[in-house]
Amino acid sequence: MRVRRIQSACLRQTIHFQLKENIAHALAVRMVKEEFESYKQLLERNRTKYIIVDEKTKDDGSIIIKVKKQINSYDTGDYLD
Repeated sequence: MRVRRIQSACLRQTIHFQLKENIAHALAVRMVKEEFESYKQLLERNRTKYIIVDEKTKDDGSIIIKVKKQINSYDTGDYLD
C-alpha cells in the first residue's frame, strides 16, 4: 500500500467580473469594482494566500484577473513566490 501526501498545492484561476445587465452602465461598472474589492477582502479575511498575476479592465468596464491562490490550508511551497 502506498501512502501519498500533498506537500504543496496552488490553484490558478481566471475570473471575469462581468457587468450586470439591465442597469445603467456607470452603476454596473461601479458594482464590478466593488465586487472585485469584496473578493480580495474575502481572500484576506479567510487568510488565503494569493497573488494576482494579471488584472485587466476591458473596454466595457468589466475586470478579468488571473490569480494563484492557496487551496484550503495546504502549504503553497514556492508557487506564490
